[in-house]
Amino acid sequence: MIFESLPTTPRAEELLDKAFSRAARSGRSKSGVEAQESMLVTASNIVSDNLENVVTTWPDFDTVDPFYRELADAVLRQSTMERETDAGATGGIDALRGSLSEVTWASRQIREIRSEYQTKLRNADPETARKHRKQAFARIADILDEIEGDLLRIGAARDALKNLPDIRPDEPAIVVAGYPNVGKSSFVNSVTRASNEIASYPFTTKGVQIGHFERDRIRYQIIDTPGLLDRPDAERNDIERQAVSALEHLADAVLFLVDPSGDCGYPIDSQLELRDAVRDRFATRGVPVLTVCNKADRSREVDADAYMSVTENEGVEELLDLAVEAVDYEPDVPPSRLDG
Repeated sequence: MIFESLPTTPRAEELLDKAFSRAARSGRSKSGVEAQESMLVTASNIVSDNLENVVTTWPDFDTVDPFYRELADAVLRQSTMERETDAGATGGIDALRGSLSEVTWASRQIREIRSEYQTKLRNADPETARKHRKQAFARIADILDEIEGDLLRIGAARDALKNLPDIRPDEPAIVVAGYPNVGKSSFVNSVTRASNEIASYPFTTKGVQIGHFERDRIRYQIIDTPGLLDRPDAERNDIERQAVSALEHLADAVLFLVDPSGDCGYPIDSQLELRDAVRDRFATRGVPVLTVCNKADRSREVDADAYMSVTENEGVEELLDLAVEAVDYEPDVPPSRLDG
């Protein structure tokens, strides 16, 4: 997953202590102006290189798959709301980009300070050289103080994103939707390996369940997203709606489970209203939404594309075949050398 390898972002004070302590060690091995220049170069290089690394380890969000871009923006907005008391703080990718831009500026400024003071040191006596080096250190410290908030924001963004579920936009994905207690988790468990990944989004109260199954050597992801597609849109907040938008980019098909038996606690009319809303939303991207009657051993009083009973293991494999047909995935296969 694109965010899991992001390194820890150093705090301003931590970076400054590291740079100045190594500079002091480098200066002890030399004397006079040479010692001051060695300290200047060591400290400035450590700070500027570390700041540059903070920025370059992040992906270019313009090239990130739309699913992860939308999801990351929603996660960062939620993280900002939980972390900052400023009512005007919005967070999101744009705020992160702004902080990364500030850190890039700081790295360049520190390299310019190094060049400026190296020139001053060349014609200075040892005492003047020491004063110049201390001035340079003070300016470096001021710059780090100026971007302290940006480093904290980048670090918080990294912590918020590093544990996102490993969902692969380049593999076909089937999203399971429907009201709570209609059998979504049981269905995902029944058709995938026992080692399903349970991960969480910051804005859901239950773990997102991700499993896999294979047909004709193609791996399909099947995803249950509790807290997102299990209630009407009016009951979701803005960030949850954005997360649903991310799923629109990901899904190749949606299986909407309904329970006509009434055991789930929701009237069938309400379930079908939610189904229609999900269908309308995903239709804008041409994603098929299949109506699946679960608990068909108890009731089949609903017009559906498929009927099954997970508990009785009836119709489950047939539903998977129908879902694969709806996805209609064709892998990119290199042309054979024999072609043509």
